[in-house]
Amino acid sequence: PVLVVAETAPYPPVPLPAGVNLLLLRPAADRPPPLARPELHVRTRHVALVPDGTRPVPGLLERMRDALEEGAGDTRLVAAPVGSVPLRCLELRLEARAWTARYGPGAPGLCRAVEGTAVLLLRTRDLFALPFPLTRPVPTALFVQAAFRGWGLRVMPAAFPAARRPPVSPHGRWKTENLAETRRRRLMRDLGIKREVLADGRERWYGCSKETARCFGTVHARTPQYLLAGRWTPPCCLRALRETARHVTGALEAAGVRYWLEGGSLLGAVRLGDIIPWDYDVDLGIYREDVGKCRWLAAVAAAGEPVEDAEGFLWEKAAEGDFYRVHYSRSNRLHVDLWPFYPRGGVMTKDTWLGHPQDVEFPESFLRPRVPMPFAGFTAMAPNNARAFLELKFGPGAVENPEYPNPAVKRLGQD
Repeated sequence: PVLVVAETAPYPPVPLPAGVNLLLLRPAADRPPPLARPELHVRTRHVALVPDGTRPVPGLLERMRDALEEGAGDTRLVAAPVGSVPLRCLELRLEARAWTARYGPGAPGLCRAVEGTAVLLLRTRDLFALPFPLTRPVPTALFVQAAFRGWGLRVMPAAFPAARRPPVSPHGRWKTENLAETRRRRLMRDLGIKREVLADGRERWYGCSKETARCFGTVHARTPQYLLAGRWTPPCCLRALRETARHVTGALEAAGVRYWLEGGSLLGAVRLGDIIPWDYDVDLGIYREDVGKCRWLAAVAAAGEPVEDAEGFLWEKAAEGDFYRVHYSRSNRLHVDLWPFYPRGGVMTKDTWLGHPQDVEFPESFLRPRVPMPFAGFTAMAPNNARAFLELKFGPGAVENPEYPNPAVKRLGQD
């Protein structure tokens, strides 16, 4: 049986041969619910997902079916190329906690995905056990969902021929490519993937940008929603935080403002030379007396209103107290916090305390001198005895045994 699946009825209308049925996926108020459930329309034990323009080969689908039934225990997908270009076998590794899918060269018999146009065959019960069985692009959707489940993929050497296609106009090609990109972004959003690392090392990003809102909402009890879901900071957010931190420290250094890595940001620098994978902002301490040296901080302090600099970063006085915040953009509120400290009797103190366990005074000797330290792809200034500074802030063993911002809500070992 042949079933043509589309979100809506094709336009202009496509005449279908006798016995070929059309299944529309998009729900409509005037259609009974069963028509929106594709699993009710497939009654065979196996189902082959066939790209448009594929010509049949007698017996090849049956050989694919036999290969599936005779395959190893984890083989749940069989692929056969369409056209003269052979399929490229790929490894696919999913890092759910890091919102990332990584592709690499696959060994024969160990494919998790393929590159190229293919007919895909699997058991009907497996297809409709997936949360997104017919989401497009179908191959990518199937490969990612199969990889989450540890399914194996077998590639057939025999190929289906492709029908000749008339040339596509430049406008038609643009429409096709734009639609494909829209579908891919929607799929990655649904699958919880913010970054793809391709086999050739290139990257595709699907998360937030300077023009969009950040990937998570207001943080309650110092525990972002993604931590409760068993994930870490989305990679697009970490990328934006790195960019913002580099920009802010560069502006401070150019103005002669003395600053240093604070709290979890210093802990990330000591452990990884980077932002901690689950952190959602960057913290810097500054000398309060240096605020007027930076034109952006001085403007914010004088006017009390946010100021956008020439590169689109937004500087503002924080509503929570006497400190400053620099956002990635007006739309994307990923930020660097600047905490103004001042010396009093050899101890660095400040006027705003938010009750965080690490929010404590410390001897000014940690800043005399400050020392450079690799952080987030550049060199930042840090206290001269980072380990002692961190143990003062977080307690003994802070470097070796890091913890989430609020262990009372979620502990690192609970993932």
